[in-house]
This record gives sequence, C-alpha cells and structure tokens, in this order.
Amino acid sequence: MKKTLVMLLTLLSGIFSTGCSDAESSDKNGIKVGDKVPAFTLLDQNGNSFSSADYIGKKKMIVYFYPEDESGICTKEACAFRDSFTAFEDAGAVVVGINSGSVQSHKAFQDHHHLPFTLLSDPGNKVLKAFGIKNVLFLTGRETFVIDLSGNVVFNFRGFLDGSEHAQQALASLKQ
Repeated sequence: MKKTLVMLLTLLSGIFSTGCSDAESSDKNGIKVGDKVPAFTLLDQNGNSFSSADYIGKKKMIVYFYPEDESGICTKEACAFRDSFTAFEDAGAVVVGINSGSVQSHKAFQDHHHLPFTLLSDPGNKVLKAFGIKNVLFLTGRETFVIDLSGNVVFNFRGFLDGSEHAQQALASLKQ
C-alpha cells in the first residue's frame, strides 16, 4: 500500500510542483505573487505567540507549510532550511514552518533535528486555508512563500515531493 502511494505521488509530482515569481501565480484561488500576506498569530514550539504583523517592515519572512513533523520529506525540508539558516539570516529573513501539529510535536521535532527557526502550530489549518494551500490526496500541501519587508508575497514554490528544494528556491529568490 505504501509503495503504491509513493508511486502515485511520484507520478503526480509534476502536477504539484511549481516555482512562481513576478506576476505568476501558483494557484488562482490561493495567495499569489504581489498579494499581501494574510495577518496571522499562532503559537510557536515554545508556546509563545508569534504574530506576522511583528515582522512587517522589520524582516523578510520565509513561510513554509508542510504536512507533518518527522515524516521523511518534511524532515528533509526542515533540515534544508536548517542547513541554510545562516544565509537566510544574512539576507534579513526569518524562517517560519507551519502545520497543524501540536506545540509539543513541534518542540520535539525542533529538538530532534536542531532546527534554529520557528515552528508554528496551526490547529484546524486556519492559516493554511488563508494562504489557499490545497491538499494533496489526504495530506495538506507543501508550499513556501517569500514575503518582503512590505508584507507582499514576492515568490512562492509548491513541490510536494521536493522537500529540500523549498529552501534552495526561497534562498535563490532572496538573492535576486
């Protein structure tokens, strides 16, 4: 069953993999390049409140949505952001990972993989829905947004099976 699912996802990966910049859109019903980021406040892995409004005008934001803590592709993705974390800091950006996992799950994930960035708990996927992230089969989608100092989306990348590619694409966008 698991092998069949992986094969199906691999075949469909082209459908779910899109890098967008400038005036392109990753989804006509979701957030697109040029849109303002929706304001959100969620709890981080330490139980502290994180508000996107606190960063507008101060830092660029990399906001990435991922399905699940400790799954193979999600771990690869998180570790890619970890391994490039200094480059994101040097570019004046904060990195924020979001999914519906609990604060406790995020803390364990952060500790296990030595993740130096913020993980936010989005119970009920309210923020995920505000961004227009679509499910892939029975899992929530995987999509990354680069947000400038003004709070505008300047780049996004969707690649369900390309976990480590998200960090590379976001970093390349910041360097443009």
